[in-house]
Amino acid sequence: EYMGENFQLCRTMSEPNNVQSLCLKNLKRSLDMFISNYGTQNELDEASQRRKLSVKINDEYALVKDLPPPQPKEKAPAAEKAEEGDQAKSNGVEKLIQTIETEQKSKPSNSNALVVHQSTAGALTTTANKPGQQTSNAIVPRKPVQFPKPKWHAPWKLMRVVSGHMGWVRCVAVDPTNDWFATGSADRTIKIWDLASGELRLTLTGHINAVREICISPRHPYLFSVGEDKMVKCWDLEHNKVIRHYHGHLSGVYSACLHPTLDILITGGRDSVARVWDMRTKNQIHVLAGHNNTIQSIRSQPTDPQVITGSMDTTIKLWDLAAGKAMCTLTNHKKAIRGLALHPFEHTFVSGGADNLKKWKLPLGNFLQNLTGHRAIVNTLAVNQDGVLFSGADNGTMHFWDYTSGHNFQQILTQVQPGSLDSEAGIYASTFDLTGTRLITGEADKTIKVWKEDETATPETHPVNWKPNTHTKRY
Repeated sequence: EYMGENFQLCRTMSEPNNVQSLCLKNLKRSLDMFISNYGTQNELDEASQRRKLSVKINDEYALVKDLPPPQPKEKAPAAEKAEEGDQAKSNGVEKLIQTIETEQKSKPSNSNALVVHQSTAGALTTTANKPGQQTSNAIVPRKPVQFPKPKWHAPWKLMRVVSGHMGWVRCVAVDPTNDWFATGSADRTIKIWDLASGELRLTLTGHINAVREICISPRHPYLFSVGEDKMVKCWDLEHNKVIRHYHGHLSGVYSACLHPTLDILITGGRDSVARVWDMRTKNQIHVLAGHNNTIQSIRSQPTDPQVITGSMDTTIKLWDLAAGKAMCTLTNHKKAIRGLALHPFEHTFVSGGADNLKKWKLPLGNFLQNLTGHRAIVNTLAVNQDGVLFSGADNGTMHFWDYTSGHNFQQILTQVQPGSLDSEAGIYASTFDLTGTRLITGEADKTIKVWKEDETATPETHPVNWKPNTHTKRY
């Protein structure tokens, strides 16, 4: 029994020593295997290194690796010695790059492409025409920005002042026959005036609050009016009475527009939506929702986008009339948009607010240019066929612009009616007649003013004082 206990004790004491010795032997074999070349770099594989460098050269230096050598210049002796020292320090990588370039030039093309792709690097090479003279396309001089020269326009002057309203004149519309025009006022009436003489022909009453917009149909004897009383009325001008009401707006209606080819009326107001009405059945076709504030101006055209709305939420929306959805939202303005004006035959339009005027190209709403200089809250815009853009503001300032170039060729201040305050010099509405030779404005002094071009003006007496604005913004 004593011998058996000693054997068991010796066995338990020898087992840990055996495991420890095995671990030490394993560690020694590992050290013998790896410690001998520890810290030494592996030999570079020349094939893989060449492939890596060729990929990098083609990826990063394809446009400049085939440039012609620079012309030799006389150098100082110190610079020549420095270059010789640099060349002596060239390592194997540089030699490898040179071998890659020679291989690529001598390597024939095995491409199976149907069309041979011309590298853009080839466009950067130069050809020498004469000794000592080279024509290079590597550095093409940047073309200067072309500013269109403005067309000369005669200055405008006041022709006639028509009074008769008892409140602010908020809207103006000209008859398609160019025989008369209509105005709507804050005195809740609509007055029809003779365009040639300025005499009052008719007064229409029926609104119980200010009339904000008037539209005259070119195909029907109808006049449409909207106002702050939430009403949209259709007047029959043959009987001078209301024949239809369009119900649906939840608050005051501030803008309206007729579609030029369809029997459709579009209205917008303080409920932040534009409603599309069937002129005959009085049915509401669409509710163009998406604005967050009052819709101040609406314009319509025969081609897409058929409806354009400007809102007090500083955005302009271009609408797809068939789908009833917005095609595009323009957010370049920083202030509320109070006026829109479509060019008579160009596919462009202008928007205006308190910040500036902006010109846009349809149908995608591409920004064209800013028209800066009218430092006031612009309430109304109008464009005629001769390319004259008018902008009227709430402080009575009137600016006339060349539509193509954006040159502001005239700035005048409206003349208030005697007995009115200076603060009543605001311009709320404007429109050109069908000939484009008469401008009609509705103002805060309760008058309608008719403006015309100065017949005695010539390019010699009123030259174009134009300097290109090189600091135009791109947004």
